[in-house]
Amino acid sequence: MRRPHVAFLAMTVLLLVGTAGAARGQDIDFSGQWVPIYHEDGPERIPGPEIADYLGLPINEAARLRGDTYDPDRISAVPEYQCRQHAADYGMRGTGNFRITADIDPLTQRILAFQMRNGFHDAERTIYMDGRPHPPETAPHSWAGFSTGRWEGNMLTIRTTHLKQYYFRRNGIPASDKRTMTEHWVRHGTFLTVVTVIDDPVFLTERLVRSQSWTLDPGQTTGSNWCDYAAELPLGENVVPAYLPGANPYLREFAGWYGIPYEATRGGAETMYPEYRAKMPQTWSTLDRCGRYCTCMNVGGACALGNGR
Repeated sequence: MRRPHVAFLAMTVLLLVGTAGAARGQDIDFSGQWVPIYHEDGPERIPGPEIADYLGLPINEAARLRGDTYDPDRISAVPEYQCRQHAADYGMRGTGNFRITADIDPLTQRILAFQMRNGFHDAERTIYMDGRPHPPETAPHSWAGFSTGRWEGNMLTIRTTHLKQYYFRRNGIPASDKRTMTEHWVRHGTFLTVVTVIDDPVFLTERLVRSQSWTLDPGQTTGSNWCDYAAELPLGENVVPAYLPGANPYLREFAGWYGIPYEATRGGAETMYPEYRAKMPQTWSTLDRCGRYCTCMNVGGACALGNGR
């Protein structure tokens, strides 16, 4: 027969172990001021991607057509585009610093939500950690979407739905409002790594997987990014710059600058995988001088153009 105090002690140990197990995932707090690191995809994320650079994107023909007809003057000419925020998925790729704060339950000390504020056009996003369900498909969409998170060990996994239509790459490759995003956040001391996985049944044939990193910068001050609408181009009202199908004269520039076969620049799921490099001839020796961002990329721009040497 088990003694009462022994049974009580055993129950207490089980409760403590269970509580420690439940809280262990929340030992990682992402609160702080974060600055992006551009060692991955620097030219795409800072100055912006080249026209018709679709490499590494698992796009379908509809997305490719949208990219081919895109004119970058659209952002300057259409007032609705000038001051809009990034959608949450692209906001994790852009150049904005962000701040994360945690909403903590005063009784249980569990994290109820993470609040994010991106420096680009003051974009704000909430990641709910309280187990609430996502709204129905017919609910309104927003730039931030609707995000819920759960712990997997010391990794935070986030699912985001209800995003507005936007783009995957800043050269016209579209992202539909049917897409969903899954994120995996891992913190290593003062470094934060986020892997994003996007499903888009409208414009992607496979999942688009990318990663980004940040470093903690407690000394930064996150201000407000004010934006005013203005007529930046003398095109008149109600003009949306675009090219008719087959009329864009710049589709082969990217291939020429980097010595890449034009077929490779057209993207598609095949171009995501390392095996595809075997299909690309080595043409660097035939170029007297690389035309763009070839061997390096940095924020200061010391080797941003030319051969980088």
